[in-house]
Amino acid sequence: MSSGPVVVMGVSGSGKSTVGALLAGRLGWVFVDGDELHPSANVAKMAAGIPLDDDDRWPWLDAVGERLAAGPVVVACSALRRAYRDRLRAAAPGVRFVLLDGTRELLAARMSSRHHFMPETLLDSQLATLERPDPDEHVLVYDIAAAPARIADAAARDLEGA
Repeated sequence: MSSGPVVVMGVSGSGKSTVGALLAGRLGWVFVDGDELHPSANVAKMAAGIPLDDDDRWPWLDAVGERLAAGPVVVACSALRRAYRDRLRAAAPGVRFVLLDGTRELLAARMSSRHHFMPETLLDSQLATLERPDPDEHVLVYDIAAAPARIADAAARDLEGA
């Protein structure tokens, strides 16, 4: 079994919440959607089509880190930059990351077909912010073209073998 909590990461539209909930079920852990930990000012900013900056993100990441440190949990959290992932690692030693990766076209199609505070217009800013994990981060990466259940199965198997 995975030795620490898990963050299912990626840009908006990658399926973090769907895969995260499925993965938590497979591991027998709690699932938390990191979006629910955003301060209301962040939600309002994103809903208005304004990208968050680091000053907006730090308090949110601290809230995510606190939840990760609280116990066996899978959290959906974009964690787009290495500095964000490092902050979460500092808050919850042993945290593992699962990156949901896909083409811009597939991400945009998913975003246009759902009701969420994050508008499709912010996809390009999210993709520009994304820093692909370095090999020393040991992030598990899955293609979102696969069915969410298959991704969750593979991630559970890979986390248990880690």
